[in-house]
Amino acid sequence: MTYILSTDKERVDRDWLWTQLSTNVYWAKWRTRADVEAQLDNAWRIVGAYDGKTGGMVGYARAFSDGVALAYLADVYVHESARGRSLGKAMVQEMIDGGPGANFRWMLHTGDAHRLYEQFGFSEPDARYMERREVR
Repeated sequence: MTYILSTDKERVDRDWLWTQLSTNVYWAKWRTRADVEAQLDNAWRIVGAYDGKTGGMVGYARAFSDGVALAYLADVYVHESARGRSLGKAMVQEMIDGGPGANFRWMLHTGDAHRLYEQFGFSEPDARYMERREVR
């Protein structure tokens, strides 16, 4: 199967994205539709993955950045129908190495995909890193 990657926000199937993030991932189920829409609209960069035959969306990744030195990778998701074909890896590579942030310091949070991100140089933070966790 062939997949097409695109950084065009206008191509994103917003209904598909909302359905996937609100029902199929542990990290986004609390978000409202308005939250997802705002995150897409305000993203510094996105990578959408599309079925080469049907054009249907099968993957998504989003990043926000200061545009100069720092970026945060978020919402990397591949639909179960397209998993096992290195599509997640291709999306991450396009996001961090194929765009204007190739030389940036990148950050992310993950509970289950450490091995994927380690391939791109992500590792445990050093002693200089601090974080304020979300407050709900």
